[in-house]
Amino acid sequence: MITGEIDGAVGVRRLPEPFCALSSLPVIDYVDRFAIATDAVASPERWARAMFGDVPSPAERFIWRGLLGIRLSRGRSPQTVAGWRIAERGEDWIRLEAASWFLTGNLLVQAADGRVALGTFLRYDRWLGRWLWPPLSAVHRRLVPGVLRDAEAKVRTAR
Repeated sequence: MITGEIDGAVGVRRLPEPFCALSSLPVIDYVDRFAIATDAVASPERWARAMFGDVPSPAERFIWRGLLGIRLSRGRSPQTVAGWRIAERGEDWIRLEAASWFLTGNLLVQAADGRVALGTFLRYDRWLGRWLWPPLSAVHRRLVPGVLRDAEAKVRTAR
C-alpha cells in the first residue's frame, strides 16, 4: 500500500456490492467511490468532518444549495456534517443524507483496512436531476481526490 494513493470507480457494476448496500436509496441512478490509502486513523465521523466540516463552506453551499437545491440543516449540530443529516452509522462507516426537490443523495464515508473511501449516491427524483448532474459529476470527480487528500492532512495534524 502506498500512502496517499487514490483510486476511484463510477457505477454500480464497478463498486463492491457491500459498499452499495450501505446506501439508503432504493434506486441508485449515480454512484461513485473514491478511496485514499492511509495509515492515519480516525472514526468515520471524524473523517467526514475533516472532509466537509461542521457547516458547509461557501463553495459547498454554492454547489449543494445553489446548483443542486439541496436542503441543508443550518448551524453546527452533532446530528449533521456540513448540513447533511447523519442518517446511520456502523463500526467503520457513516452515511449522510440530504435531498432537493429533484434528487436525493447519500454521502458515505468508510474507514477500514488502511483506506478511507467517500461514496456519492444519487437518485434522480425528477427529470432535472438526470439532466443537471451528468455535467456536474465531471467536476465532482475532479474535486473528490483533493477532498480526500485535504481530509487526510487534517486528520494527521489533529492527532
